[in-house]
Amino acid sequence: MIRWRKGEVVRIRREWPGAMELEVAVSEGTGPPGSCRALAYPPLVGRPEPGDEVLLNTTALAMGLGTGGYAMVVAVPNRLPEDPDGPGHLVKARYTPLQATVLGADEQDSPFHEALREADSVDGMPVVVADLHSALPPILCGLYDSAPDARVAYVMLDGGALPAWFSMACARLREVGWLAGVVTVGQAFGGDVEAVTTHTGLLAARHVLEADVAIVAQGPGNLGTGTRWGFSGVSAGEAVNAAAVLLGRPVAALRVSEGDLRERHLGVSHHSLTAYGRVALSRARVPVPLLPGEFGERVRDQAELLAVRHELVPVPVDGLHEALRASPVRLSTMGRGLEEDLAYFLASAAAGRDAAWLLS
Repeated sequence: MIRWRKGEVVRIRREWPGAMELEVAVSEGTGPPGSCRALAYPPLVGRPEPGDEVLLNTTALAMGLGTGGYAMVVAVPNRLPEDPDGPGHLVKARYTPLQATVLGADEQDSPFHEALREADSVDGMPVVVADLHSALPPILCGLYDSAPDARVAYVMLDGGALPAWFSMACARLREVGWLAGVVTVGQAFGGDVEAVTTHTGLLAARHVLEADVAIVAQGPGNLGTGTRWGFSGVSAGEAVNAAAVLLGRPVAALRVSEGDLRERHLGVSHHSLTAYGRVALSRARVPVPLLPGEFGERVRDQAELLAVRHELVPVPVDGLHEALRASPVRLSTMGRGLEEDLAYFLASAAAGRDAAWLLS
């Protein structure tokens, strides 16, 4: 289940808040020796330095995972970090070798516990829900194009990467002020705010980070099996329900692709049709991008399948291409950039534009 290796840090390739990318010379294990890219999370394992021996989990590297093709640093055994101090009794990644304690915004020792203890509403806050983490930047592009002064929080679900530190996009979006903060919920951890559930995560986005808009999506990397129900994006439908029960205004971003050659994802992905059409029991706004030509007609026809349960909102895409080009982070989904799958990014940006309309 785990491929274990030992290695020595050769150099630090780059780093961003919460994460370090290393070059490691692999010295022990069942495979041939060599070097590899490795990722370390200093808040968990301490800060590796060149010359340090490290213990690696090379499973994702061996599987060739597109999003997570790193060896993961499990420990720096000869230089262990200090024990954590301070409050926090929420355990995340529970009962795994790297379970970690964090201070949850909703737990009793939190300074926000009193504010969240009886909190039951996000006060009509627009909540944009998306299937993939890659939708986060284009949603923000569309939102800020129409509402440049909005305050936005990202609520990260645990269907993909668990550590928020893995996302270079989140680090950069916080740096440029496009995110007021990241809330990690469920088993996800490492956000500016920790919460137990999607519900308390949304409440924390509103009452702790004082967000005008929340965007909910899983972390980088999603799991799919090619079956109707076996994909981690099912949680998008559950997030619509959470937003509605907390008196938010759910905005369901469609996953649309013209560049994905798999029939189940061409046009409106079956992920969106299942998550919003079957899992989401509460009514949401579904922004439908007014894309040109036959492909645009296909998207509109597929979106009509959601009209029984949801409100379809036609959204013009004029000006959104330019807004996407101005993104402060690189836009990429499933290995495709902006021009390789423009429809995907326009559909996400259209959801951001619709959320901005709700603020006006």
